[in-house]
Amino acid sequence: MSPKTRGYLFAFLAICIFAGQDAITKYLGDRYPALFITMIRFWAFALFVFAFAASSSGGLRKTAHTRHPWLQVVRGLLLVAEIVVIVISYVHAGLAMSQSIFQATPLIITILSIPLLGETVGWRRGAAILIGLIGVLVIINPVNVHFDMSLLLPLAASVLFALYSIATRAVSREDSAVTSLFYAGVVGAVAISLVGPFYWTEVVPSDWFALAALCVCGTLSHFFLIKAYGLLPAAEVQPVTYFQLVLNVIFAVMLFGETITHNMIVGALIVVGAGLFTIWREHQLARRSSVSRA
Repeated sequence: MSPKTRGYLFAFLAICIFAGQDAITKYLGDRYPALFITMIRFWAFALFVFAFAASSSGGLRKTAHTRHPWLQVVRGLLLVAEIVVIVISYVHAGLAMSQSIFQATPLIITILSIPLLGETVGWRRGAAILIGLIGVLVIINPVNVHFDMSLLLPLAASVLFALYSIATRAVSREDSAVTSLFYAGVVGAVAISLVGPFYWTEVVPSDWFALAALCVCGTLSHFFLIKAYGLLPAAEVQPVTYFQLVLNVIFAVMLFGETITHNMIVGALIVVGAGLFTIWREHQLARRSSVSRA
């Protein structure tokens, strides 16, 4: 099996596990506070990153060394906040609707990269962003009398994750991926542990399996994604992640009885199409830049 084939296999496994993780999160979110679920999840995540860092080249000391300590802390806070919001979103807006809107994240990253990273966006990507945002409006359907403010929750989660991704881009210029993963897990676990215990809830014995499965899925999904990024460029991994939307919709309908409307399908197709074009265009520009420098 070639390295590229193994990379796609790892990416596919990560996406499948992420989708299962979302379904479990939705199930637990209907029964327990979002902060409590997120705290347990981050405790498991922190253990994983500690073990991963300890086994990496240079060990914990090298992994913990960063040139951007405050920005790494901000990344951890943004990530844990995004997960809390998306858990609440699954409960109030639904799994399928939340994931459909969340697909706008690559577009929001491109928009925010202009003022925050000083990047430039040409007319092609600008048009793709505009079309993608129209797709989000189609999904939300704000002119419908049944419009619910809870639909803004997945959009807020998308913005938070976009800010987290931009901060990750910024620190990646000097910090390794292992260092960034370490701080995301540790800072997130510390932050949520300051609040989460106030929402501690007794878990029904039958739900301990779901909670354990959530922790295992969180660990395995990140591990496989790390392996995928180690074998494939980000521009090749990102399109595979859109398959998660398909799986989430299937789980939403089969497990939670959610209804998929025509505007959700059309809007999601528009957003995904615009996102794929934006990712492809960024990859093309990056490749031209590397060739010109050579």
